[in-house]
Amino acid sequence: MRHRLRDPVTGLLFVLPVLVLFLIFRIFPTLGAAGMSLTNWNIGGEWSFVGAGNYARLLDDVNFWTSLRVTLVYAAVYVPLTVLVALGTALLLNQVVFLRGLFRGMLFLPYVTSFVLAGIIWRWIYEFDGLLNGLLAKADLGPVAFLEESALVLPALAVVSVWKGFGYSMLILLAGLKSIPASYLEAAMVDGASAWQRFRRITLPLLKPTLFFVLVIETISAFQTFDTIYVMTGGGPARATYTLIYGIYEHGFRSSEFGYAATWGMVLFAIVLVVSLVQRRFLDRGNT
Repeated sequence: MRHRLRDPVTGLLFVLPVLVLFLIFRIFPTLGAAGMSLTNWNIGGEWSFVGAGNYARLLDDVNFWTSLRVTLVYAAVYVPLTVLVALGTALLLNQVVFLRGLFRGMLFLPYVTSFVLAGIIWRWIYEFDGLLNGLLAKADLGPVAFLEESALVLPALAVVSVWKGFGYSMLILLAGLKSIPASYLEAAMVDGASAWQRFRRITLPLLKPTLFFVLVIETISAFQTFDTIYVMTGGGPARATYTLIYGIYEHGFRSSEFGYAATWGMVLFAIVLVVSLVQRRFLDRGNT
C-alpha cells in the first residue's frame, strides 16, 4: 500500500505550489465574488445582505441586456476571425524554411505590445484624418467614421483585437502542426492527394484538439475584452461597445457598487462556462 501511494503523493507535492496559487488567485476570489454578489457592498467596506436582490435588479437592467448583446456580437466576429488568421499564419509558417524565426517573431510582436499603445495607434488609424481614411481618399472614397458608427465600431474593434492577439494562438497551432507526423502527409502525396485533400483529411482532423483549445481560450478572451474598448471608445457610441466587462468596470469602479458588479461577474462566469461546455460537446468529440 505504501509503495502504491508513493508516486501519487510525490506527484501531488510537485504540483502543490501551483495548486496553492490556483486556489488563492482563482478559486477563492470566485467564491468571494459569489458571496459579494449577494450583498450591497460599497467602497467604504459597509455591506448588507440582500440575497437575490442584485440578480433581480440585473434582470430588469436594460444596460445588462445591451451589454450581453454587444458581447455576443463581438465574440461572434472576433473568435472566427482570430482562429482563421492564426490558422492561416501557422500553416504559412509551417512551410517557411528560410528566416522562419524572424517571421515568427514579427507575427508574434503585436501580442506582446501594450493594449493601451495598440489602442492609441489604431485609434489614429481609424480617425477621419488617419491612415485608413487617407488610403480611402486616394481611391476617391469618402471618409468613414469607423469609431462613430454603431454598425462599424464592433468590427473595427474586433480587427484591432485580432491583430493584437492572434500571435499566441498562431504559436499553439504551429506547435500542433509540428506534432503531425510528416510520413502521413508524404504517404498522401504519394497517393496523389491534393494540398486541400491533405489539409482536410489529415491535417485538420489531427489538429482538432489544438483547434478546440484555441477556440476555447479565444472565446474566453472575447468575453473579457476591456482594454481596447476603454482606450478607443469608452463604451460608446451610444453604448455600441458597452460589453459585460465594461459594465463590471462601471458599476465597480465608477459607481462603487461592488456587490452589483460582482453579480455581473458571476453571470459572465456562468456564460463563459456554458459556452465552453457547449464547445466541448459539439467540437471536441472526445479528442482532447
